[in-house]
Amino acid sequence: MKTSFGSDNHSGVHPLVLKALADANDGYELSYGEDRYTDRARDVFRSLFGETAFPFFVFNGTGANVLCLQALTRPYHAIICARTAHICQDECGAPERFTGCKVITIDTPDGKLHPEYVKPLLHGFGFQHHSQPRVISISQTTEMGTVYTPSEIQALARLAHDHDMYLHMDGSRLANALAYLDLSPESITAHAGVDALSFGGTKNGMLMGETVVLFRPEFAQDFLYIRKQSMQLFSKSRFIAAQYLAYLENGLWLENARHANRMAQYLAAKTRDIPGVTITQKVESNAVFAIIPKTSYEKISKKHFFYVWDETTGEVRWMCSFNTSESHIDAFVNDLKTTLL
Repeated sequence: MKTSFGSDNHSGVHPLVLKALADANDGYELSYGEDRYTDRARDVFRSLFGETAFPFFVFNGTGANVLCLQALTRPYHAIICARTAHICQDECGAPERFTGCKVITIDTPDGKLHPEYVKPLLHGFGFQHHSQPRVISISQTTEMGTVYTPSEIQALARLAHDHDMYLHMDGSRLANALAYLDLSPESITAHAGVDALSFGGTKNGMLMGETVVLFRPEFAQDFLYIRKQSMQLFSKSRFIAAQYLAYLENGLWLENARHANRMAQYLAAKTRDIPGVTITQKVESNAVFAIIPKTSYEKISKKHFFYVWDETTGEVRWMCSFNTSESHIDAFVNDLKTTLL
């Protein structure tokens, strides 16, 4: 495949994660999460996210998001998110289908929700003809590559809790946010008021497997049955857990994320002053959003893969990952300049 800036899902698996899988493939272990790898991995999650964290492994990101929302809602509830949120745009209606909830979206300039955006939607409580607002869902990082600060998360959590609602965080790129903020995982999740977290690793060097992290024991109590009924219980759990041990124990996840973020900054710096290129979002993680002429896109996409984000404006998204190199970016920038001549 040609060099891809299309998605951090396009990169492969980190060698240390592959080694951990091979090492776990030795002998016998109990299934369905009763193995020693899963026990260790749960302890690692609690060391990072706090003793109030209850981690549950699932297959994929859509499953993690849907199961988090199922744990927080009943079918007559409503879920509020940014219009760009993955649960709205990229999960084929799975949240609505499997929770039964209404998903209400808000237009935002940078993918971030703020209390003043959400407050107008907080009405109809106790009125039987309206879906009842129950969850505010945010993405960290956002789908626009921007990052919520702890104070921004806390403000949304306070708003939710003041209205007997909950805050869900889609953390498929949480590592990139932490690399940018240089803070502890607990400080922007449990301590910030997050009630449920979808934690990802496949965009940052893992092969497969995501984690639902619940921060309230009342949600965790019945979650084993929600996960099983939703077909997200992996029998050979050790092969998800072993990846997380390699990923989390010695800081590989943050090392990978820091590198991907640095590459995005390098890419932005190399393209920002090119005539015909306009960077449209703050570069706070591993994504660069830019507007380029359509003719340039058509030419350069023959050599380098990336996605058009908004065809009406010509905005594109360039994603960097743990194995993006400066040489990849230099070749891309040179070809981009050529298309603009």
